Amino acid sequence: MRIVMLGAPGAGKGTQAKKIAAKYQIPHISTGDIFRANIKNGTELGKKAKTYMDQGLLVPDELTCDLVVDRIGQPDAVNGYVLDGFPRTIPQAECLTQALAKLGSKIDYAIDVDVPDENIVNRMGGRRACVKCGATYHVVYAAPKQEGICDTCGEKLILRDDDKPETVQKRLDVYHAQTQPLIDYYSGQGVLKSVDGTKGLEEVFDQITAILEA
Repeated sequence: MRIVMLGAPGAGKGTQAKKIAAKYQIPHISTGDIFRANIKNGTELGKKAKTYMDQGLLVPDELTCDLVVDRIGQPDAVNGYVLDGFPRTIPQAECLTQALAKLGSKIDYAIDVDVPDENIVNRMGGRRACVKCGATYHVVYAAPKQEGICDTCGEKLILRDDDKPETVQKRLDVYHAQTQPLIDYYSGQGVLKSVDGTKGLEEVFDQITAILEA
C-alpha cells in the first residue's frame, strides 16, 4: 500500500503516519528525513539539496520529487510506504504521479486527517515546551503535574512562538492556499479518503485501518 498523508499543520498526520508504518511494516517517509539522510551520506542529490538549504531557499519541486522517488525505490519500500509532508503542492503531486507511472506504480490512498482550523489553533495554543530539556506538554491533554513547571527537570515551561495563535493561523493560511488543492487532486484520482481528526488518537487510527483493510 502506497499512502500519502494529508492534513493541516497540527492535525496529527505525522503521528498517524508513524502508527500506520509500524502496523503494516512499511517505511514512514518524510521529506525532512530524506534531505538529512542524503546530505549526511553526501549523495549527488543531497549535495544539490544542500546548496538550496544553505541559502535558506526551498528545495525546488523537481529535486524534492527526485529525492522522494529515489527513497521509495529502496528495498524496504517494496511493499509500500507512507509519505508524510510530500507532496505539498500540485506541481509536486503531478511530478510524483508521473514518476510513479514510469515505474508502473501509483498512490493507493491519500488520507486526509480533517480538523477545523479553530480546533488546531486551540490544540497548538495549549502546547507548552521546556526550554531546558525539550519535553512537551499540553495544558488540556498532557498537563504537567505542576502548572508551568516541567515534570522532568523542574524548569519553566513556555508557549513557543510557532504555537502562538497568530503564527498558527498564518501557517494554516499557507496550507489552505498551497496544500488544500491536493485534496481535490487526489479526489479526482479516486484515492482520497477523509478521517475525522478531531477524535482521539486511537479512534482516528481505527478509522484509518478500517479504510486500509476495507
